[in-house]
Formats: sequence, structure tokens, C-alpha cells
Amino acid sequence: MTETNRSKNEWVEWAKAILIAVFVAFLLRSFVFATSIVEGESMNPTLENGERVVFNKFVYLVGEPERGDIVIIQRPTKNYVKRVIALPGETIKMEDHLLYINGEKYQQHFINEKAQFRTGNFGPIQIPEGNYFVMGDNRAISKDSRNGLGLIEEDDIIGRSEFIFFPFDQWGITR
Repeated sequence: MTETNRSKNEWVEWAKAILIAVFVAFLLRSFVFATSIVEGESMNPTLENGERVVFNKFVYLVGEPERGDIVIIQRPTKNYVKRVIALPGETIKMEDHLLYINGEKYQQHFINEKAQFRTGNFGPIQIPEGNYFVMGDNRAISKDSRNGLGLIEEDDIIGRSEFIFFPFDQWGITR
């Protein structure tokens, strides 16, 4: 084999490797992982304005959202990052700063006490099948199922937040 042929074969092999890598990256981005930017303060202190998160798109193709999951909700004008609070078929209410799901007090370990006292009373609300009740962790200012987003259809939930990747000093798991 001449030096020219060997060089040509190397270029072909490199081109194949690059094309395969681009294809695999496209598949991963389309069906498994994507990124989202947190806009606003509604998920403080868990997520802060401007943080970038990687979310798992595949997880809800094989399973369903669970209470406590931080989810990405797709709407025509923008995506929202919120926490799943109540599941299909459940009844939720907030009374005297306490959250009740199906009549039982639910401890919200993911928010601070100050946020709990800013939630306000609502409900009871029966969650229909195929829908979820979501709230931001910063209850005083969050646009969520209580006040603007309404109940979230399962098809509008496009993924679960897995970790913060930017800013680099804030790296961490979000679940």
C-alpha cells in the first residue's frame, strides 16, 4: 500500500468516526438528554436564576413522574422548571401552612419553613388522571399549578432535571 493510499484511508476512517460521533450526539440530544436554563427565582433555593441544568428526556418514556421530581414543562412560549407535588388521582390542599395529600399531612423537606408559610391556602383539588400538580420551591413568587400554569398534562412534561452544570462552581445533582 502506498503512502498516498494509507493517508487517504486514514482520512476516510476519521470522517467515519466524526460522522458516527455527530449521529450519536444527535440521538442523545434528541431522545435522552437536553439542557435548560432556569429563568427567574421560582425554584430558589434549589435552583437559582441563570443556572443551566441537564434534564433526562428518556426517564418518562419508560416511567412516570414521581412526587418531588423537578420537571421541565414545555409550553408554547417557554419551558418551566417546577417540582411535582401531587400525582394523578390524588387530592391536594393547603390549609394553615400545611400541605395535605389525600387527607394526610405531607412534609415538604425540599423547601424551607419560610417558603411553606408563604404558600397560602387552596383546595381541595382532585387531580385528574394524566395530570400533575406542580409548584416552585419559592412559593411566594412561583407561577405554578396554583396560579397560572394550571394542572400539567403528562405529555407537557418533557424531562426530569438531573444536575446543574453551569455555573461550574454550582455543579450538583438536582434530585
